Amino acid sequence: MTARPLSSVLPSRRVWLASAAALAAATAAPHALAQAAYPARPIRIVVGYAAGGAVDAVARAIGQVLSQSLGQPVIVDNKPGAGSNIAVKSVIAAEADGYTLMMAANALAANMSLYQPMPFDAEKDLVAISLVGRVPVVLAAGANAGIGSLQALLQSAKAKPGVLAYASPGNGSTPHMAIELLEREAGIQLQHVPYRGGAAALTDVIGGQVPLVAVNALEVQPHAKSGKLKVLAVLSANRTPIFPDVPTIAESGFPGFEAAVWYGLVAPAATPKAVVARLHDEVQKALQTKEVRERMTAVGGEVLPGSSEQFAQLIRSERRRYEKLVREANIKPD
Repeated sequence: MTARPLSSVLPSRRVWLASAAALAAATAAPHALAQAAYPARPIRIVVGYAAGGAVDAVARAIGQVLSQSLGQPVIVDNKPGAGSNIAVKSVIAAEADGYTLMMAANALAANMSLYQPMPFDAEKDLVAISLVGRVPVVLAAGANAGIGSLQALLQSAKAKPGVLAYASPGNGSTPHMAIELLEREAGIQLQHVPYRGGAAALTDVIGGQVPLVAVNALEVQPHAKSGKLKVLAVLSANRTPIFPDVPTIAESGFPGFEAAVWYGLVAPAATPKAVVARLHDEVQKALQTKEVRERMTAVGGEVLPGSSEQFAQLIRSERRRYEKLVREANIKPD
């Protein structure tokens, strides 16, 4: 029998390329289908704070709109504790499939320096999806504290350094950090009285035990409306719609000063890029809806659309800012 040439036994280059292409397409098809099918089940947004607060309110507003656009239920899962570290760690440990997200706030950046050993590395363990918005921190005085303006506060603090006290939701909280920054800018020294949450701090300020309080605008609003608190300044770049007549710190002689509570969605670091991109795009659409804008205005804030990379840059810059402040002020967690 005459031996067949090797070239006649092996497939031609054209046949081989066609077969390889078919195999690649068959292999990629299930993956592409899986991506196209996202989401196929409910999505969970973890919140590191108790229900009823500003972070929770923002998460629920975004979740409601995302549920409509994605066609799946979006459930808010409150996991308070350890300055939101419990929530962050639970998200980092979750499956990186786009079904576990977190509505993060400033603590995500601050806690990497505040807690030792470092509890997590947000830049490596998480991926930024989208910034959502921000709510300003406000500085207020009790109705009977005898402090009617920011200038009166500054004069009193300079006359008696370390005597005038302010309450905050706790050591390392965003309001605490904000006042630490203000002390450096204004050249004053206040006495910090940390509480376990804004509600407890407000109770004692209203009751006259502490003259001043720093919390987010949402928590102050009902007490300012009833006359129990006098809002002295908004610690953000822009005035808040719930206190339109209250000047910002920048307007009061400290240009460039800003301290606000920001919110944004993150996910486990290995979440597929296509899923992150889909979620980002849906959040951008949600931020344009009447429901989300009205909810953000109701808590005294504003929506902040932008790219995933812009949010990642914010986390990096905030991490550096808090790292410096924690070191210089020797701030320790509660």
